[in-house]
Amino acid sequence: MWTIKPSADSGVPGPIATADGDRLETIDAIRGFAVCGILIMNILALAMPAYATVDPHYFGGATGLDLFAWAAAYVLADGKMRALFTILFGASMAIIADRAEDREPGPAAIHYRRMGWLFVIGMIHAWLFWYGDILVEYAIGGAFAFIAWRWPKSALLYAVLVLLAASLAQDLMSWHDLAALKAAATAPGAGAVVRADWGQVLAFATPDSVKLAHEIAAYRGSFADVFAIRAPMTMYFQSELLPAAISDTLGFMLFGLLLYRSGFLSGAAPAWLYCLLLAGGGVAVLLYLPVVRLILAHDFDPAFLPLADAASLLLRPWLAIAYASGLILLVQSGRMRWLVTRLAAAGRMALSNYLGTTLIATTLFYGYGFGLYGALGRAQLYLVVLAIWGLILLWSRPWLDRFAYGPLEWAWRSLVRLHPQPMRRTVQMNIAN
Repeated sequence: MWTIKPSADSGVPGPIATADGDRLETIDAIRGFAVCGILIMNILALAMPAYATVDPHYFGGATGLDLFAWAAAYVLADGKMRALFTILFGASMAIIADRAEDREPGPAAIHYRRMGWLFVIGMIHAWLFWYGDILVEYAIGGAFAFIAWRWPKSALLYAVLVLLAASLAQDLMSWHDLAALKAAATAPGAGAVVRADWGQVLAFATPDSVKLAHEIAAYRGSFADVFAIRAPMTMYFQSELLPAAISDTLGFMLFGLLLYRSGFLSGAAPAWLYCLLLAGGGVAVLLYLPVVRLILAHDFDPAFLPLADAASLLLRPWLAIAYASGLILLVQSGRMRWLVTRLAAAGRMALSNYLGTTLIATTLFYGYGFGLYGALGRAQLYLVVLAIWGLILLWSRPWLDRFAYGPLEWAWRSLVRLHPQPMRRTVQMNIAN
């Protein structure tokens, strides 16, 4: 097993550090890539009815470029960017805890203060801006993940496999239950109760023109109108989807902790391994193609989709790690420095950029902004994504040329430290947060 070589002055692992001394450019660049990539899926739920993220027939177009946009996003981004973002969250947890050793407050105090304030920020984000917030889930998952902070790599690997296996089992059980319900409901002489239960599943997944018109009108209305239509979805996400997703989230957090401890994320692994994993990502993309064909052949049948989710979960880690491997090789090559440095800056400001995309998108799509909710097709939305990516890459580096933190990173760190932190770049400080 390769190991990380500690830097001489900062005590921070990793052979590739930036001019800021204790930053790992590989990790920052991967995080910047992930925070941009996660918008590929988030933009759909920000701009159109939620189930459109699952089935393009529901809303947003399911032919031509729109169908291609769905397939490309499903193969390349759906779940993979979230997994990569979560992996980096786990790695960052370890970096910050390691740096807090032999200091006051210690690692546990710093970590749980961070998770507590992240929970508060996430709740504000979820209830006042967008139901699809991930920060609350990260705060809860991070509270549990810290238990494994000092676990040996073998224990971390075992925990990752168990947690992801639990998530896989959940998908397979959902597939079994829904397939059984559909078979029972469509069988000759099916009872009224079972037909009604299957009818509820179909109603959730089938577009209703009256319901869609009401939702679009509400999102194009005032802040109060948007809050009223969004609040039930926020409650659904936090009360039902979050508990169901926590094993997956925790598994990828611990995977990030494992990859950091092994030196993989800092670039300490052999180059041939990164090349091999990058090639493995190409194989994973090819293996996704029959999954896409099966989804289309089943016409996005809700009784089949959990099986597709299970197949996706098996492929997702390989593609996420392939992205990370490609970026690490790019950083090590010294090429395209203009892109690497801007991605790294975006990664250092991941919280500001993540929440900033919500502010931009809700201003564009909600009624208290430009009111474009439901007005753009699926493929058209990716032009908006490209524009937001451009903004992220353009503003992050100039900001960090002047300031030590992104604006929300500064606020988060100041809350955790219980006093305002120095902001100007002229002040020498630890900028891990």
